[in-house]
Amino acid sequence: MGDNGLKVATYNANSIRARMDLILDWLETQQTDVLCVQETRVQDDEFPEAPIREAGYHVVYRGQKAHAGVAIISSLEPEDVAYGFDDGGQPDEPRLIRAVIGGLPVVNTYVPQGRSVDSEHFEYKLEWFGRLRDLFDRHYEPQEPLLWMGDFNVAPEPIDIYDPKGKRDHVDFHPDARKALEQVKAWGFVDVFRQHHPDEEDQYTYYDYRAKDPIERGIGWRVDHIWATKPLADRATDSWIDLEARRAERPSDHTFLIGVFDVDEL
Repeated sequence: MGDNGLKVATYNANSIRARMDLILDWLETQQTDVLCVQETRVQDDEFPEAPIREAGYHVVYRGQKAHAGVAIISSLEPEDVAYGFDDGGQPDEPRLIRAVIGGLPVVNTYVPQGRSVDSEHFEYKLEWFGRLRDLFDRHYEPQEPLLWMGDFNVAPEPIDIYDPKGKRDHVDFHPDARKALEQVKAWGFVDVFRQHHPDEEDQYTYYDYRAKDPIERGIGWRVDHIWATKPLADRATDSWIDLEARRAERPSDHTFLIGVFDVDEL
């Protein structure tokens, strides 16, 4: 951990192999302690582990071919690594990975998108949030430091989406999806980005490839998040979105969200 505390980030890579150079360059520049990655889109025996370790980082991952997949890249070796749900249902391991890094529990999730509100996939998304809350109940305490990061596939509030009226029934902004996310938040989480930017508009982590000049036109969503329990959120000193990475050559449609914590007093 650096002199300025613990620096963490989350990033939906939309293929970690396609974004490996970008990620390694970004890590070298940012000197980040923990990076949670989603949508790695690679099965485990083809995961590009070597260049990450050659850059001086540890990495744990769980994936599958073509879609989903999660990884945690960290400067310290992860401990107590676990994958997926452990409630007896479908584990969904390529969407959830947990570890303890430097004594801090970290949960990285790639929440299902849901496809359409009238589909079984959307019902699964809502159920997924419920299972996640149960996982937090079983394994953690809201009075203890805990970091939850990832692509939650939900914009929590109207300020988090460019067209809240037009997108009201979208699976990533539908009232049922927002309610399901809020129920997990009520377990004991603080939205670290909004803690530092409570009313700031046009702050998005996702910009659709299909839109022309989406950053300049503000056509985006804030669906990637860094949330912490209150004891850790109270130590948050900053949080921001790195738009330059979205403007880079061959970018993901998402970009990096960063948080910094003063962990000396934990």
